[in-house]
Amino acid sequence: MKFNAIAGFSALALVSSQALANAVVVNQGLSEQEVLTAQQGWCNALVQISETHEDDGQAAAKELAKEVIDAAYGYQMGAVLFKPTLTVKPQTFRPTSEGALSYFVGGDPNFPSDSGFALKGWTQCDVDNNAVFIAGDSASTIGKVHFTGPDGTVTSVDKTWGFVKDDAGDVRIVLHHSSLEYQP
Repeated sequence: MKFNAIAGFSALALVSSQALANAVVVNQGLSEQEVLTAQQGWCNALVQISETHEDDGQAAAKELAKEVIDAAYGYQMGAVLFKPTLTVKPQTFRPTSEGALSYFVGGDPNFPSDSGFALKGWTQCDVDNNAVFIAGDSASTIGKVHFTGPDGTVTSVDKTWGFVKDDAGDVRIVLHHSSLEYQP
């Protein structure tokens, strides 16, 4: 008996269509809007941590920063490839949530060089993407992020982010590299 590929495919397509009608479909694909929303959410959270520090002190800012890190980053999925802007050897990279928290709010004796990047009094944060690359369930961005300080001075950094969705469908940062712009 010879297998008829076209007839077999048609029958398979009919069965698959019927099966899908009753199946739960999980789409972990990312949209451009989800990526842009995650970036702006990160910026808004940074400003909110600065405001919380100003209004309620370091302990309240630390509590908020922990919530933000837990919600925005993928540490619950494994190590995050995080290289913050103002870190030095031997703690340049922050693959753990504890390292990220210390970078943002300082005060951790295990990270003595951290003064708290999010506590600098930022009043505004804007993302200026140069490129966004989306491939199904992951996305990468590269561009600038501009931070406005309490005196109106703007500091710009080069930033690369990588995003995925977790099992619940929430967008998570799994790669975050930041560096000051080159000054010749």
